[in-house]
Amino acid sequence: MNRPLLTHILFLCCAIVIASCSSKEFDEYYARPDDLEEPIYQQLEARGNFTVLTQLIEKANYKDILGKAGYWTMIAPNDEAFERFFQEQGIANVSAIDSVLANKIVRYALIYNAFRTERLSDYQSNTGWEEDNAFRRRTAYYDGFEVKTVDGNEIVVAGSNRNNAPDGDPYIPGDNNNKYLTYFVDEYMTANGLGAFDYNYFFPGQSYTGFNVLSSSMVNADIVAENGIIHEVDEVSLPLINLDQKLETSSEYSLFRSILEDNLVNYVFDQDATTTYQNFTRNTDQVYIKVYDPALSFSPNNENYLKEADNDGQSDAYTMFVPENSVLQSFIDEVLLKNYASLDLLPKYVFEDFVNAHMVQNAVWPSLVEAYSNALEEDIRIDLSTEVNEAQVLSNGFFYGTNKVQESNLFFSVYTSAYLDPEFTLATRLYNDGSGYREIISNINSRYTLFLPSDDVLRDLGYDYNINREEWVYTNPATGNTVAGTIARSRLLRVLYNGIIPTPNDELNDLSGSGIIRSGDFDLPGEYIKWENNTVFAAGNEVLGNRVNIIGFEDQRNGRTYYIDNLLEFSEEAPGLDIMRLAEEPDSEYSNFYNYLENSLLYDPAAGSITGVELGTSYTFVVPNNAAIEQAVRDGVLPGDSTTGIPDFNPSNGGQQDQVADFIRYHILATRTASDDGLISGQIETLRRDGIGEKTYIGLITGPGELSFVDSAGRITDYIPSASNNLADRSLIHLVDNYLLYTE
Repeated sequence: MNRPLLTHILFLCCAIVIASCSSKEFDEYYARPDDLEEPIYQQLEARGNFTVLTQLIEKANYKDILGKAGYWTMIAPNDEAFERFFQEQGIANVSAIDSVLANKIVRYALIYNAFRTERLSDYQSNTGWEEDNAFRRRTAYYDGFEVKTVDGNEIVVAGSNRNNAPDGDPYIPGDNNNKYLTYFVDEYMTANGLGAFDYNYFFPGQSYTGFNVLSSSMVNADIVAENGIIHEVDEVSLPLINLDQKLETSSEYSLFRSILEDNLVNYVFDQDATTTYQNFTRNTDQVYIKVYDPALSFSPNNENYLKEADNDGQSDAYTMFVPENSVLQSFIDEVLLKNYASLDLLPKYVFEDFVNAHMVQNAVWPSLVEAYSNALEEDIRIDLSTEVNEAQVLSNGFFYGTNKVQESNLFFSVYTSAYLDPEFTLATRLYNDGSGYREIISNINSRYTLFLPSDDVLRDLGYDYNINREEWVYTNPATGNTVAGTIARSRLLRVLYNGIIPTPNDELNDLSGSGIIRSGDFDLPGEYIKWENNTVFAAGNEVLGNRVNIIGFEDQRNGRTYYIDNLLEFSEEAPGLDIMRLAEEPDSEYSNFYNYLENSLLYDPAAGSITGVELGTSYTFVVPNNAAIEQAVRDGVLPGDSTTGIPDFNPSNGGQQDQVADFIRYHILATRTASDDGLISGQIETLRRDGIGEKTYIGLITGPGELSFVDSAGRITDYIPSASNNLADRSLIHLVDNYLLYTE
């Protein structure tokens, strides 16, 4: 025999001997420890008061699963719990329960992973345990595929297992959309400022014990088993329905559901779901996913939470406030259909906003309702003590059935006048397209006056929206020149912003007199407009020689909307031309200042432009009257005869030319538009620079009917009301009774 073969035979013999000699030791090492607790099924069986549950476990084919290794938490109803359950459900005994119901009871009682009481309140985040931040756990139960009648046809449907975000997929293969079970333990409740009130709001007939699982109370917690933990409870819990199923099964909310189903739901064929279904059932039916509109805050049929983390459904859930049919019908008749003949004519975004107004992407606890906002970032305006008919904990969130519609800003503000009227689609489109205007004028907590042009008015004046190219278009009515895209949009943004006026005291409810007021939001100032004899106008209207007439109005909760026949146009000419026209009026008090300006190094008479003054930027022009200019000459501040005060408007001396330029610059306040309304005050930068190039400033004192300027010498110069508040491009021109003196 050759040496390699002999060596191989000897090796095999030794291995056999070793294996034979060590089998006993091997079995002893890997044997089940004597002190290890029995698995869940055996534990339940041995205790003697879970006889019904163990029979159901067998009917559900879960005996093998729960009778060996694993990692479960079982919420186990005892026999007394089943006795009450049988009476409530009209079931004779356990024999009358089929495998389908047995599966529901057993699988909904099974929570993935083993949790002692002290861990149930902790959230399993991606980065570790977060103490006292969980009140729900995922169960082994899910609905799966269901046959539903859609548009008269029976189809196989699965629910979305993700929220249908614009860039997301509403259905992820392999996720069964397992339902969650909610519990109420002291650790979580106390840490989050909750208590018995929050529990009893949902379960008014039960006692809060500090460890409740839905309506049941804990009888015996933390029973340790080889494959998990058992918590004994005194009631049987059937799988909860989700928000989508609640709407489907509750006729009193059918009108709200029809808004969703008719406008914001699609049934989309899914190949992955179809393959899974066909492999499991051997049927050839196709499967459709019930998909909710991606603009909604969440999908009511999604049993998962946001899935930003795998277990985030442990720590939060959704909430819906759903008005009953009668109050919703009144809202539809009085608000939604004020300017539309029927619901099917409403733009889709109205339905999206309406439903989002009733959605909260959090679990809204009753005692903390004021801490939450809906999907439109508004307060919850439902009184939970008087305006909620029913409150339920569901598998994917909280449900509040209400006798009131959420009074969203969008439906009760000056914004509503455009939003819910088909004659104002262009203005609404611009309000909605990220300009921020919608957020301003729909703010129900602030008062506004809105000057609103119709689509016809906008189109007559050259503005339109190209749907195919998805861009704004402007054609100048005078020249026929057309611009599109950003330029056209910017023009219209500025025009419409002129028509948004903060009026905390309803200052513009009477336009019969005259006055001036600033447009725009308080945090984002616009331009000044004027009113006179029930007409309004901005700087551009003065240039064009027209005014805006009021053709109607509507009062909303946060102010008044005026319907107008023209636009509050902005000026496209340089402010120097406005000063020139003021100076050309008979006996003008602006003439001396303008004559210096016209001949200065700063001015281009043809264009009316002033060096350092840019179109589209806010300024305040402080113009000394003729007497003040003459006093500046006598004081040697401006060139001329210091004895008589007669100005030299066109000095040849270079130093005197610089003197004039610096004088003018010091009378132009940069970046701010000041009026006698008290909206701004303090130190305002001028266009003048000092000897080392640093900015110079003028102090501003303003209030209702008051406007004064304080120069660097500490002198106060007052405006002359009758000749001030003249409109220019994003600017105002004021006449004052003295000149401003700069001193180093």
